[in-house]
Amino acid sequence: MKKTHEHKTVVLRKKLEESEALEIIDDKKTSVFKSLFSHPKKSDIHIHSVKLYYECILIVSGKYMANYFRKTTHSISVSSNVSEVLLGDGVFPVRTKSNFKKAIVGKRGKNKVDLKLEEHVFVENEDEITFDHHGREIKFPFKLNSKTTENYPNRLLEQNSSNVKNSELTHDDAIKKLQSFLKKPLVDEVRKLEEEFVLREISEVYVPIYEARLIGPKKKVGIIRIDSVRKKIL
Repeated sequence: MKKTHEHKTVVLRKKLEESEALEIIDDKKTSVFKSLFSHPKKSDIHIHSVKLYYECILIVSGKYMANYFRKTTHSISVSSNVSEVLLGDGVFPVRTKSNFKKAIVGKRGKNKVDLKLEEHVFVENEDEITFDHHGREIKFPFKLNSKTTENYPNRLLEQNSSNVKNSELTHDDAIKKLQSFLKKPLVDEVRKLEEEFVLREISEVYVPIYEARLIGPKKKVGIIRIDSVRKKIL
């Protein structure tokens, strides 16, 4: 069973009427059935039906915060006559040079000391991820403002409930994908890890899509889909 969180619902306004969509479909319908050995005529293809669907694009945004300690090594340069460095209770000898290095830098070359330390790290990552209604990650291609969105989105979806395609990805799964995206892989030697994820917002953006069912030669079925916001064949 899909679990839904509190979310914002947006419906984009279509910029293409059905009559305009039909003209595009009629113009492009042969391309659906065209192949290397088949070039059907327009008269061979019948537009069986055209429906306006509202397909959900899911957007989740959030913030991941963490702090932890990790082991690391910092190298410092010291004079050539230094054999070791004392830091607190630790004694750090200079790095042994290879014969090749000795030959290049000579006696006056700087010595290197490797300090094995711990770093206290703070992480703060904030972002959003967008999924199409099949749950595939996409880049959001629309602008959201008062001119591009419907005033009463829930009412419109209720009136067209049979033609609404909800997201196949649950809100929980979308949130997990965002968490995984924001939480970068940690190094192995980490201790005292404290982490927190804050969900900012979940938005369901419904895009009006014309979907035409076509019947071609030998009763083959073809589909043409048109994004009625961008007036673009998908």
